[in-house]
Amino acid sequence: MKFAKSTNPVINRLEKAKAFSEVSAEPMTLNGTINKTIILFAILLASGLFSWNLVGAGTSFGLLTGVGLIGGIIFALVTIFKPQVSPYTAPIYAVFEGLFVGSISAVYGNMFEGLVVKAIGITLAILFIMLVLYRTGTIKATPKFKKGIMVAIGGVMLFYFLNFIFGIFGGGVSFASLGLIGIGLQLVIIVIASLSLVLDFDNIEKGVKRGMPKYGEWYSAFGIMVTLVWLYLEILRLLSLLSGD
Repeated sequence: MKFAKSTNPVINRLEKAKAFSEVSAEPMTLNGTINKTIILFAILLASGLFSWNLVGAGTSFGLLTGVGLIGGIIFALVTIFKPQVSPYTAPIYAVFEGLFVGSISAVYGNMFEGLVVKAIGITLAILFIMLVLYRTGTIKATPKFKKGIMVAIGGVMLFYFLNFIFGIFGGGVSFASLGLIGIGLQLVIIVIASLSLVLDFDNIEKGVKRGMPKYGEWYSAFGIMVTLVWLYLEILRLLSLLSGD
């Protein structure tokens, strides 16, 4: 038994885990996955607030984002390639991700009053809307839908990678410099990130029905967190563009 393909590479690792090919004696549950998701976001929030306060107290923004980014990448890769250890690595990843997101949020918060609160609110609203659309069958994770989102995400990731490389050599593209075009592109990216949640919901539901191992709850929660953090950061950038600075 295998998972359907997801746009989220974190969820896709479930498909490749040998232990997930058979029904587990202690299977994952939907309630368990929801609880693990809440735990991870509570850890991320606590770490984020800690990082925010450090930035406010004068700690180097670059230091906190660097530590958070590097630590997050390391534990994300470990979690992705070793789903069985996700009950241990996912919470640690949430700590590092909190340092990264919290420091970035602090900078945006200092530049634009109330921006962070708005970004969080919009992110949660999108999560709720996408969940309703998925549960009611308004949006279905069909093969064509999945393929389209995967291609779109691949394009976004390639753009960001190339933009980063060009930026090192003094090039790169700033959405702020593109005016309305930049805002439009940012909106497209947010739509792609939002739609990827539908596929993550679909894979979690399939995992529960097929009796995947208990650690799948932590792994699935980790996957949802990756998508939501990406969505939040994109919304944060969009709101800053709309603020005109």
